[in-house]
Amino acid sequence: MVTQPEFKAEAVALYRSRPGATIKSVADDLGINSETLRNWIRLDDRQRTGSQTTTPATVSPSSAPEDENAALRKRIRELEEERDILRKAAKYFAGGDALVNRFQFVADHQRRHGVKRLCQVIGIARSSYYHWRATAAARATRAAADARLAARIRTVHRDSAGTYGVPRITAELRDAGHVVNHKRVARVMRGIGLAGLRLRRRHRTTTADSAAAKAPDLLRRDFTAETPNTRYVGDITYLPIADGTFRYLATVMDLCSRRLVGWAIADHMRTELVIDALPAARRTRGSLAGAIFHSDHGAQYSARAFADACRAVGVIQSMGAVGSSADNAAAESLNASFKRETLQGTQNWDSEREARLAAFGSLHRYTRRRHSHLGQTSPIDYENSLTPTPATLTHAA
Repeated sequence: MVTQPEFKAEAVALYRSRPGATIKSVADDLGINSETLRNWIRLDDRQRTGSQTTTPATVSPSSAPEDENAALRKRIRELEEERDILRKAAKYFAGGDALVNRFQFVADHQRRHGVKRLCQVIGIARSSYYHWRATAAARATRAAADARLAARIRTVHRDSAGTYGVPRITAELRDAGHVVNHKRVARVMRGIGLAGLRLRRRHRTTTADSAAAKAPDLLRRDFTAETPNTRYVGDITYLPIADGTFRYLATVMDLCSRRLVGWAIADHMRTELVIDALPAARRTRGSLAGAIFHSDHGAQYSARAFADACRAVGVIQSMGAVGSSADNAAAESLNASFKRETLQGTQNWDSEREARLAAFGSLHRYTRRRHSHLGQTSPIDYENSLTPTPATLTHAA
């Protein structure tokens, strides 16, 4: 509080140490009322006058005020030094880790003011500062290692067209021989401002035909397969163009390896779109005979022409319940990943050509893309790891 005797004495001493200074200017520096300081000075004058008449005989009347002034001048110097230290320290506390900044301030100014004095003024323990200084080499080594890791992460992120997040980047680094855990990858990615892509809201492309024939549900939400080329799922998604039109993508995905084996793109959602995807899948596999093809109850998949196309390539149709996206969740997930990784947060493509090229690159890349369902292994690598390799499998064109 400003009424403490020590503060009063120091305030008066500060005024007396500044020849030519006004009471108001000193009061403003101290943040007190100028009349208050004036009263303190008057009281100090009266005390000084009274003390001179009662000075003991053993003490020189002239030495007491001189000793008092010397002590006050010393205290004033300390206060001014403290103000100078805090003014310099303010530049270090603008951002970042406040404690590290305080340590750095002490390191930069210890020659002038000393470690003890600096730590006392800015409020840190000397032991903490000395520990920080002793571990500087280890921190520098760790920072250099993080910088090297950040460079590798940037490369993986760029090669994935900016789509990979922490799990896939971690898996990619481990496969390349780097010993690293996902927490460190996450920390470094946050530090350099990188992140994977997130799901976008889905636009409905499925319209059921209540009059069409329905195929039984042969999967019952079991989207797994022990071997490739035995179970497939398919779906349609839309590609938004800047002029307000859409292109549509039909896909065929293997449930064993999550490999995208066939697709077709058109400017319509007629049955021909989903029919065109089946021969593409057959060209990839060589044969689809005996495999199950599962879809939703969209009008395209329940059309008689599509049923005929399925019989032509030898696949058995399967359909989930009407209006239940969970009954075709694997295909829905594929479409969501495709849209997320190609649009990358934008609303649409500038042109049909741009949309088709983006789809072409992404769909081919999907066979090499790491998949969480496969333990962050790509579909191609997963199929290659299976022994014996089924004779019906061929490499994609």
